[in-house]
Amino acid sequence: MTNTLSVAIVQAAPIPLDFTAGIEKATRLAKAAIDDGAQMVAFGETFLGGYPLWLDEAPGAALWDHPGTKALHQIMLDQAIVAGDERLLPLQELCDESGAVISIGAHERVRQSLYNNQLMFRAGQPPLDHRKLVPTHGERLIWMRGDGSTLGVHTSEWGRAGNLICWEHWMPLARAAMHNLGETVHIACWPTVREDYAIASRHYAMEGRCFVLAAGLVQNRDDLFDGLERVGGNTDALELFNAIEGEQLNRGGSMIIAPDARVLAIAGEGEETLHAELDLSEIGTGLASLDTDGHYSRPDVFELNVDTRAKDGVKWDG
Repeated sequence: MTNTLSVAIVQAAPIPLDFTAGIEKATRLAKAAIDDGAQMVAFGETFLGGYPLWLDEAPGAALWDHPGTKALHQIMLDQAIVAGDERLLPLQELCDESGAVISIGAHERVRQSLYNNQLMFRAGQPPLDHRKLVPTHGERLIWMRGDGSTLGVHTSEWGRAGNLICWEHWMPLARAAMHNLGETVHIACWPTVREDYAIASRHYAMEGRCFVLAAGLVQNRDDLFDGLERVGGNTDALELFNAIEGEQLNRGGSMIIAPDARVLAIAGEGEETLHAELDLSEIGTGLASLDTDGHYSRPDVFELNVDTRAKDGVKWDG
């Protein structure tokens, strides 16, 4: 295993609703980070499609039969990525050519449902999926729950990398499962890295004795209008967006964190790419005092069972 790893967080503004344009922007920004030496590049939660700000910011969005919410759901279904989506090929090709790893969030359509998926692109292999296990609060209006089949890590010559999304970092058993997989680098994906999200990310690094890339987005109210116009516009959706107050709604704050919870690099509130060189030997020295999956565990007292079977809900026999 190599002793160092160059990583980057691309803290950028998504292009809401327009997935094709978002993929183009992500590929351009990821390539720039890789050209600057990054071997791993992380983007925030649902960078492709943009975080659905209207769920939190638009009064009435959760009301039954809301025309704007329904219109936006239809747009997301039409735009969302699907398995084997050829629009994602530029990201895959960039990884194939460079050997880098890219973690990026997206809205994904599976049959008639939308999922919050953090995809990990890697050279010569299909993307590694991680679908959010529990959409938080208003997110349940649009996203289906993931299952244990997408709890996993990517294995590389420098170690292992995995993803969790937003409030999954307050699911103790999800954390324990990922710690058992032995992450070297963990990508913590957030819409924005505010104080409590920073605390959760730093706690994860300390608890898991791994490096954490806490990746956030920059999102402004005006971006929603731009994205809606790009996909053809909709009067009901426009009315919903007009009800949103404030301008900058996701404020970045991305950070790169060491296994002892110290912050190696931190971003401001605007678009920027954050770089750091990780000394991977810090993991082993930290494990001397705390190994939550090993000498600091009590398997004779506690036992965790993880069901990694895909739960499609319907089984066709014959």
